Amino acid sequence: MSQQNSLLRFTTAGSVDDGKSTLIGRLLYDSKSIFEDQLEAIESSSRQKGLETADLSLLTDGLRAEREQGITIDVAYRYFATPKRKFIIADTPGHVQYTRNMVTGASTANLAIILIDARHGLVEQTHRHSFIASLLGIKHLVVCVNKMDLVDFAEDRYREIMQDFRNFSSRLDVPDIKFIPISALLGDNVVDASVNMAWYDGGPLLHHLEEVHVGSDRNLQDCRFPVQSVIRPQLDDARDFRGYAGRVASGIFKVGDQIIALPSGMKSSIKEIFVGHDSRQKAFPPQSVTMTLNHDIDLSRGDMLVRENNQPASVQELDAQICWLGDHPMNPGLRYIVRHGTTETKSMIREVLYKLDINTLHRNEEDTAIGMNDIARIRLRTASPLLVDDYRRNRTTGSFILIDPGTNLTVAAGFISSP
Repeated sequence: MSQQNSLLRFTTAGSVDDGKSTLIGRLLYDSKSIFEDQLEAIESSSRQKGLETADLSLLTDGLRAEREQGITIDVAYRYFATPKRKFIIADTPGHVQYTRNMVTGASTANLAIILIDARHGLVEQTHRHSFIASLLGIKHLVVCVNKMDLVDFAEDRYREIMQDFRNFSSRLDVPDIKFIPISALLGDNVVDASVNMAWYDGGPLLHHLEEVHVGSDRNLQDCRFPVQSVIRPQLDDARDFRGYAGRVASGIFKVGDQIIALPSGMKSSIKEIFVGHDSRQKAFPPQSVTMTLNHDIDLSRGDMLVRENNQPASVQELDAQICWLGDHPMNPGLRYIVRHGTTETKSMIREVLYKLDINTLHRNEEDTAIGMNDIARIRLRTASPLLVDDYRRNRTTGSFILIDPGTNLTVAAGFISSP
């Protein structure tokens, strides 16, 4: 897939009023990705608020409560494209109580934009959002030092914030960090280069988003195909057809490849691969495909096709980092349903190993009371084995969610450490 046609999913995060929604509005506006009726509606709303220019933040703040309070309280998704690339943006809330929304918005992102107010520098939410981006395995960060117009476009202030973030991020596992000084309100260094910051010799934000390479971020070595459903059409011309449908989690599967089915251990080879009704010679992530095999193997939802010499770990007890999403505190004595890929099984939290202080990254082993938005390391026991990889290696087979069986609500997102 060429860079020009590839899709980039990115999320924006920062403290309240750092300008996330304005930045997205500026990206859409300056890249001419707004319909005329949308622009007219925003201009009308801006005039009602007594503003002389269009409030571009209204492009993402679609809920009435958001507009009344002037904050973003949910994850707002926007789609736009340039001649070089397609984009999906997740605009996430800034308040600390909405950390779980940040986890939701960033869970599928290739890149995260961290906004920092040039007047205030790094704050608690800067640390929290940067750590969550690292925890979620996002390999590309863009640190946008916003509101440079309010500090007279001072290079010294930008350099100071850049160094502060580098000192903090040295403890994070993020291989690619880019710094850009911007003014989302005025458009400096967002789509077009700033005339007010001649001292900055890098390109504007949109240029970086168009050019950043994320194709190599996918795991193409470890072949993992979790079976989602078994297709038996029962049609006269396809009475013997048995296909296994699902989404390729990682690796490249080719027609003729030798595979092994887990957990049964039965071996076979790939006969056909279909994307929709079209026959293909290979499948790669994140394609949704149907495979047929050369042997009649009893497979069902939750089973996995892999290579014999490269298998995931089969575990019933595992350590994981979790972000608690539930309104009620964690209760290690209760049983939760764990959903891992296409597998569901009962589980119990055996132990809270520590709770993490987001600001200092200090591990608190004394305070094991876990409430909403807390991040902790736990030990989990499952009723049946899970086929897992380390999250750093495979975001699909290395993650799970916990569900409260009483309410059927998702109460935690988990990220598996090396089994």
